[in-house]
Amino acid sequence: MKYIAIAVGGMAGALLRYGVSGFTYKFVNGMFPWGTLAVNLSGCFVMGLLWAASERVVLPASFKPFVFVGILGAFTTFSTFALETFQLLRDREIKIALLNILASNVLGIIMLFAGFLLAGVLLRKG
Repeated sequence: MKYIAIAVGGMAGALLRYGVSGFTYKFVNGMFPWGTLAVNLSGCFVMGLLWAASERVVLPASFKPFVFVGILGAFTTFSTFALETFQLLRDREIKIALLNILASNVLGIIMLFAGFLLAGVLLRKG
């Protein structure tokens, strides 16, 4: 059952990734990989939020594999991040590559922390 949950979650996460990235590129363009950054930051935020909630609320055994391995594993795109950064470096777009590395990592950690804090606030109210 766990493998089915992961597979279904992975399908959903991949579709979400495609949608969020495509939606982002409707509003911004240029060399910087904005769609991937949007996916990584929102994925980090949601992971922080749901992980904090999963530590405080009793959930079905299939929840973590479905959400964290399936949905968020397929949704967050650090392999794409690595490829796009490599391509920027290869194209000698050093400043943009470094900005991508810094933004994805530092802001990703900040967003995960923000999601974790928000879960704490929301769960205290309920």
